[in-house]
Amino acid sequence: MRLPQSRFRPPVRSIHCLIVTTSLLLGAVSTCAQAVSSQLTANPRNVRFGTIVLRQTETVGVSLTNTGSTNLTVTAVKTSTPEFSVANLTLPLTLAPQQSIDVNLTFAPTIGGWATGTFAFITNPSTQTLYIGAGGVGLGSESMTPSPASLGFGNVTVGSTATLPVKLTNSGTSYIRLTQVELTGTEFTASGFSFPVILGPGQAFTFDVTFAPQFAGAASGSVILPNAGLTIPLTGTGGNTITGQLTIAPTPLSFGNVTVGSQATQPITMTASGASVTVSSAASSSSQFVLDGASFPFTIAAGRKVAFNVTFAPQNSGTSSGSLSFVSNASNSKSVESLSGVGVSPTYSVGLSWNGMQGVTGYNIYRSTAANGAYARINPAVEPNTTYSDNTVTSGQTYFYAATSVNTSGQESARSAPPAVAVVP
Repeated sequence: MRLPQSRFRPPVRSIHCLIVTTSLLLGAVSTCAQAVSSQLTANPRNVRFGTIVLRQTETVGVSLTNTGSTNLTVTAVKTSTPEFSVANLTLPLTLAPQQSIDVNLTFAPTIGGWATGTFAFITNPSTQTLYIGAGGVGLGSESMTPSPASLGFGNVTVGSTATLPVKLTNSGTSYIRLTQVELTGTEFTASGFSFPVILGPGQAFTFDVTFAPQFAGAASGSVILPNAGLTIPLTGTGGNTITGQLTIAPTPLSFGNVTVGSQATQPITMTASGASVTVSSAASSSSQFVLDGASFPFTIAAGRKVAFNVTFAPQNSGTSSGSLSFVSNASNSKSVESLSGVGVSPTYSVGLSWNGMQGVTGYNIYRSTAANGAYARINPAVEPNTTYSDNTVTSGQTYFYAATSVNTSGQESARSAPPAVAVVP
């Protein structure tokens, strides 16, 4: 079990640190630049140790110089991790102006993998503290086993994602430190890391890999863990984007008989299936058929439906046909609804009424198209009532009506005067 390590942090007021992490082959160091000019300097300022077998030691010499004009005393040395230490320095150490001294910095890794740290040479005055960055690689009997050894995502629709877990197990005999992960293949990402990840013998760690295809077709990549010398192949296939289907009902849509000059309304229902559908526009092939209540564009969610009204306003008598064409992003991008209806000329009737007379059995009704023209009887039999409806009139015609009475002997009176006038629209 690795014990918690004390971490030394330089004062914020005097130091700014930039941690640069690169491939293991290139190396990485902790580079720290003092915010103020230090009287104590080091050469080199950053130390790169090599690859060291665990629990062995490498030493690198560094020259410390008092570049000031007054004496400077080094009172203490602190490191950010016990794996880094100073070998041959007796404290306190006083350096005269321009005096130099060689000290040995050591790296004794206890955990496999890349390690970074900081040497802090604390001086009097404390504002002259010197920081030296260091880095090195610990090499042990590491054996990292991934499960699975490769990831196959199969077919994933373009625009969606799929995520699979990977379990890493330290099957070796020493600690392994993971400080970075690299991926190839722009459509793959990894998540779940919080570096550094330190695994003791037998310990395991799980992270996720996500495949987000941007294009249809095969894709490949890999997860690379440089500290563990491990590469996990990745494969997947981007599938075609699912497009919705637009269905319109009823189809065809028939309005039956509609009087010319009036209108009739019928509902239609539009349904999206498979995926959502966005309808961008609609057009009617005839001005007699109009879609009511639609505002474009509109989107229908998968499995949902919307309803609108279609109005038929015949302008002439006879059969009329037309269609509504809907443009959308559905697989049937141009959906057509067939429409039909019959325009019927309007029918009119003229209602007549008069005052009744005593001693008569009924009345006869006469009609003419001119006030002084010839009149013809239009009732087939004597009408016993004092009202009558003429259902044989024609639109746009003017009619003149007169009535006679018939007594019990069958004698008929003269026609009423003046005649009643009816103008049919």
